[in-house]
Amino acid sequence: MPHEIELILTLTGGLTAALVLGFLTDRLRLSPIVGYLLAGVLVGPFTPGFVANPGMASQIAEVGVILLMFGVGLHFHPKDLMAVRSVAIPGAIAQIAVATVLGAVATRALGWSWAGGVVFGMAVSVASTVVLTRVLSDHRALHTPTGHMAVGWLIVEDLFTVVVLVLLPALQGAGDGAAGGGRAWVTVGLELLKLVLLVGFTFTVGRKLIPLLLGYVSRSGSRELFTLTVLVLALGIAVGAAKFFGASMALGAFLAGMVVGQSEFSSRAASDALPMRDAFAVLFFVSVGMLLDPAALRDGWPLMLVTVGIVLVGKPLVALLVVLLLRRPLRAALAIAVALAQIGEFSFILANLATSLRVMPAEAIHALVVAAMVSITLNPLLYRSVEPAVRWLERRRWVRPAVPEPPRDAGFEKARAMDHVVVVGYGPVGRTVSRILADNGIQPVVVEMNIDTVQRLKSEGVQAIYGDAAQPEILRVARLEDAAGLVISSPTAEAKSIIRAARDLNPKVRILTRAVYLAESGPLREAGADAIFSSEGEVALSMVDYLMEQMGATDEQVQRERDRVHRDLFRTA
Repeated sequence: MPHEIELILTLTGGLTAALVLGFLTDRLRLSPIVGYLLAGVLVGPFTPGFVANPGMASQIAEVGVILLMFGVGLHFHPKDLMAVRSVAIPGAIAQIAVATVLGAVATRALGWSWAGGVVFGMAVSVASTVVLTRVLSDHRALHTPTGHMAVGWLIVEDLFTVVVLVLLPALQGAGDGAAGGGRAWVTVGLELLKLVLLVGFTFTVGRKLIPLLLGYVSRSGSRELFTLTVLVLALGIAVGAAKFFGASMALGAFLAGMVVGQSEFSSRAASDALPMRDAFAVLFFVSVGMLLDPAALRDGWPLMLVTVGIVLVGKPLVALLVVLLLRRPLRAALAIAVALAQIGEFSFILANLATSLRVMPAEAIHALVVAAMVSITLNPLLYRSVEPAVRWLERRRWVRPAVPEPPRDAGFEKARAMDHVVVVGYGPVGRTVSRILADNGIQPVVVEMNIDTVQRLKSEGVQAIYGDAAQPEILRVARLEDAAGLVISSPTAEAKSIIRAARDLNPKVRILTRAVYLAESGPLREAGADAIFSSEGEVALSMVDYLMEQMGATDEQVQRERDRVHRDLFRTA
């Protein structure tokens, strides 16, 4: 019982501190990640007051790491990387190389081994996916060429880190027990062979079995079972990768996410899995913060200062030079450089592995936590200053004014070429609305919970997304931010949730929705609907039309009575 109580106290205390400090940092327009790290320091063993169990928090955080990696794989699309490969690949390689060298040289001067310094430099070189996408989204730059280059750059960094996570245990094991360099290469070769087998098995067997399993579960109509299936797949493949192939669980989760992400279930899996990922990721950041001893600031400040310098000066400077050398505009170069001037989850995942293998000393974690807090705090502020800085340079004619970048998003060029309308549901009404829209040159983007319907529509060339429209993630995939309208074609209990989510994403979008009863019109209008079409009211209007025509009324009389009934029923002026 004491063990159970301690577990509950650790969860409750950690999450409560994360909630309070995360909310405060968010209100200060900073990333909540800063609050989560501070929460870890607050409930950690090095500060007075409530102390959470670091071992339990770390074990729970492993689930967060798995779900974080699953989410990265879920959103990894090779075509996105290939579209910006001319900038992302050389840029990421150059930045990783320079940051690694700077980290190795600096730590060597502080008495570290070269191996520890190299791994530390690699950890410093990787930016946070969560922070990058949040900053780009807040400034409406995620779906621009600059945003695509930054995300592609980050994908290369993530892939590099995944490879390091796989090879580091093998290299360390070979270094500890090898009789020479030949043994080390044999060990690395075996690990690479296991990696190839794991990837091959996942993509040959997984690409057939996983969609079949998800399709079978989705047809049950149970949202809980689908969410549970996604969680079991992420955790199961992660554990299987470790048990049967000797790979890291993080790699297994990443591969599972890639397989699911390339299926019709990617959007719904993301919308259902991301809330779980976010909850466990909070505990991951809390567990990292618990490792920071504030007293370490007294003796460890030189390493912390160097780390912050590499993150805020070295990395962005390299990125700026590379993008400019590749003949991209200064605005894009500055935006990419600033967006990548931070570190986050992957840095801690790699550092935790390296410290557990005793490749790096524990003080590395202290330096990384401080650097993360500083860089994540400053990142939104620095990104906000990019546009004013460019305009200042343009006014002084130090740089040539550039044409603003048009929004662009792979896979939705057709929808952007003409106005598109998001249609929720593909029953008789949704089908009719979609046909009329298409006939009039307006692209319908259908959101539907029936996987068979989605697959059929895709085979017919109709843009269709499988998922629950009440989830903002699904509406983002449907590009609601740029849609001309939203049509909720079927009466649903979640209509108000869909409307509110749509209004948050696009306050100006025109929303049309259905209702069964007239009494539902008021709440739906309060939620943000522009027009409500009630089955009750429409039946009454149709009956009035028919009755007046049968009585020989003129068109003017019919229209007058329609208007009067419409005012009485729908309370419109």
